[in-house]
Amino acid sequence: MSKRIIKIVSILFVGMIGGVISSQVLLPYLLEDSFLGFDSAYLAKVSSGPVYLTEKKEITVQENLALQDSIEKVKNSLVAVRTTLSGKTITGSGLILTTDGLVVTLNKLIPKGGSYAFFANGKAYNYQILKRDEKNNLALIKIETDNLQTIGFADLGQLKIGERVFLLGKIFSGSDRLALVNEGIIKYFTNKYIRTNIFEESTLAGSALFNIKGELLGLNTIDEKGKVTAIPVNIIRDFAGF
Repeated sequence: MSKRIIKIVSILFVGMIGGVISSQVLLPYLLEDSFLGFDSAYLAKVSSGPVYLTEKKEITVQENLALQDSIEKVKNSLVAVRTTLSGKTITGSGLILTTDGLVVTLNKLIPKGGSYAFFANGKAYNYQILKRDEKNNLALIKIETDNLQTIGFADLGQLKIGERVFLLGKIFSGSDRLALVNEGIIKYFTNKYIRTNIFEESTLAGSALFNIKGELLGLNTIDEKGKVTAIPVNIIRDFAGF
């Protein structure tokens, strides 16, 4: 009886040793052997362990929810801008800086000699153009209202290449002023401009660029190819005086 037990134990022990050798030595050797048709990319995939797609999906959902929350937080801080000059109409966006109606927009959206209209919360307000900065393409306007929604400013010292961002602006559709959003990433930036990978129509000129937390990064310009580049928030703050 004892010999039979010893034989069973020996078989189990040999099987265990064989399994270890097979998984740790033989299998990697076979995978690396080119005659079996496995390349290095496949081997890396096999050896990297399991991929948890559920976890990635959860992260994506969380990012999308954060984006939606940020849009809700800042969507009422936008102003629709319309200028009529020599029979032509120029439209774009501006951004509310203070609750009592201080607004910043692109200087090119309100060329001198035009007839202007600024819409906040669906209404047009009386206004005063306070100053212009033609070099940095900025204009500061005061509209006659209060209790407006404002935004927080991002710390550009924390800005990173590849960071997820979104733009938000106002477009004219008949008599309506509609909010429009687009998202992308930061391609590169300097202290004078922020370049994104977003492309948009010229009607979104003057829209605001935000980080995923809904903090202002800058005010958007759009070139003839549709590339979106933002005037950084530090330049806007210096221009506005705060």
